[in-house]
Amino acid sequence: MSPAGPFTLVTVNTAPDRAKRLVGRVVEDVKERYTIIHAANAASIEEVKRTVEEARPNVLFTASMWTPEEAQQIIAIAKEVIPDLKTFSLPQGLQVEKGPDAVVEYIKEHLPSILD
Repeated sequence: MSPAGPFTLVTVNTAPDRAKRLVGRVVEDVKERYTIIHAANAASIEEVKRTVEEARPNVLFTASMWTPEEAQQIIAIAKEVIPDLKTFSLPQGLQVEKGPDAVVEYIKEHLPSILD
């Protein structure tokens, strides 16, 4: 069976290198099941609209540095551009409290409910 996808992913993370590293780990770990292309990262809420317009993702992740209100705002901006965009918000503080391994595991646990 070939993997589902490809899914084009945009992340919204103030630490673009960390976003790229963590998503890279997830992509590698799930490549048997999903093909995910990390197309871009928006490093601020102000960059979301332009990044989504340029990358045309079908999935958007908000990182754990955003408050729930900021994550909702990011998703609203992105969905103005692509109404049927699949979105996923990491719980605020996950990276700080539990570290990068917890972030990778959390994303992998929730991917089927987002992508399937």
